[in-house]
Amino acid sequence: QGQLVESGGGLVQAGGSLRLSCAASGRTFSDYSMGWFRQAPGKERDFVAAIWWSGGNTLYSESVKGRFTISRDNAKNTVYLQMHSLKAEDTAVYYCAATPPFTRVTMIPQDYGYWGQGTQVTVSS
Repeated sequence: QGQLVESGGGLVQAGGSLRLSCAASGRTFSDYSMGWFRQAPGKERDFVAAIWWSGGNTLYSESVKGRFTISRDNAKNTVYLQMHSLKAEDTAVYYCAATPPFTRVTMIPQDYGYWGQGTQVTVSS
């Protein structure tokens, strides 16, 4: 069984930056498109960003476009989410997820078959 482990969350002031990492193991990482989702208390899990297995294409939600950047390092089996200009409404548990092999990314959580345990991001205003 593969595993996804997120790290890098924490408490940051509004306007600050954080970089989340998601380390993958147990699978051929480069075969999987990867996504980041977030879930605030009492709300549904929302799409944030995704990157194709090849790394050539990315997808962002409108709420983070221009502030967040998703990237991957297949040699390190890791996907990153660089977050700038953080806002209080970015506060949530952030999850990374992987699609089935060689599958295009979507914004739909149900299309992702593998999930990490999440990392908390708290932005103070």
